[in-house]
Amino acid sequence: MAFKYSSAFVTIAAKDLNSAIAFYRELLQQDPQPLIPEVYAEFNLQGLRLGIFQPKKNNQSEFDNPTGSGMSICIEVDDIEEAIAHLTKIGSPPKGKIMTASHGKEIYASDRDGNRLILHQSI
Repeated sequence: MAFKYSSAFVTIAAKDLNSAIAFYRELLQQDPQPLIPEVYAEFNLQGLRLGIFQPKKNNQSEFDNPTGSGMSICIEVDDIEEAIAHLTKIGSPPKGKIMTASHGKEIYASDRDGNRLILHQSI
């Protein structure tokens, strides 16, 4: 018998929760809901819930990944140039140049904990 689930969402560990919340608040231009100070924040986007949590001190090393993660947060945007300007304004300018792929334009950036962001604009 297969298990049943009600929903799925992405969570990321933050080395500095307050800084991560501030970054995503600026990037996504919304306040987290719910917000549990020093523990957890959640941003609700169309089709995705993004949770950010502070690992407990006794298992923080479990989330250390000095070589980076294979995970990316892909954010669909209407205007990639406008999104690049916004990321630059909040102190996280994208790396490299806009790439054109068969599915649209994209550029890579990172949040303050080094998690990869992909900004994508469909053609």
